[in-house]
Amino acid sequence: MSVQPGALPLRPSESLRYVQYDGNKEKLYLSAIRQLISKDLSEPYSIYVYRYFLYQWGDLCFMALDAHDNLVGVVISKLEPHRDGPLRGYIAMLAVREEHRGKGIATKLVRMAIDIMIEREADEIALETEVTNTAAMKLYERLGFLRSKRLHRYYLNGNSAFRFVLFVKEGAATLQYEEDYDADLPPSS
Repeated sequence: MSVQPGALPLRPSESLRYVQYDGNKEKLYLSAIRQLISKDLSEPYSIYVYRYFLYQWGDLCFMALDAHDNLVGVVISKLEPHRDGPLRGYIAMLAVREEHRGKGIATKLVRMAIDIMIEREADEIALETEVTNTAAMKLYERLGFLRSKRLHRYYLNGNSAFRFVLFVKEGAATLQYEEDYDADLPPSS
């Protein structure tokens, strides 16, 4: 089995497999995950950031593999109490190979992460995305996420971000701290 970041586009007869990350196969997957994410996201994450998420919450991370086990997409997540308050899921990274975008792969990966976090009693799920990434913002809004805050110059490249939150449980929004909300934020569309 080989996972190659330079995989060819899917032919109509090929299908994707969606699999949960398996820490026992780190040598097989980690390099491809790093290459895909570093190509798509503006943050230069070190190996330690990946290991922080994958060692503790690998079971909350999912991959899309083509028929030849080439990595097509990945979502990396975690779940832990937020400031001694709600149990917060967090989608840290999401990437899909450019030639495979628009096929629902990102939606499927995010839904898989959301589903497992809900099974584990998450109160809410949060994430950040660059204000210029309109495709990602539309994806998250379609899935029910709400913009909760604008984070000015959040990324190392100087770009700002929106924090998005999906309130999973009734009353989860009341568990938040006031500083998590930005009254000047435009409403989600």
